[in-house]
Amino acid sequence: MKLYRALPAVPAVALIGAGWFANRLEPSVLGLPFLLAWIVAWVLGTSLSMWIVYRLDRRQPDS
Repeated sequence: MKLYRALPAVPAVALIGAGWFANRLEPSVLGLPFLLAWIVAWVLGTSLSMWIVYRLDRRQPDS
């Protein structure tokens, strides 16, 4: 198994497992409570990790 294929699990673990860490109102990030900013950041991070896996996976046809 290629290790980069496990990369999409990182955002899932960060969203599910770190709610106790990020569940606070201060500091606010761009006017958002920290928990909401945490969720938004990891949703964007999920897209980034999926793009990295897509680019690294050599089984895709070249187009």
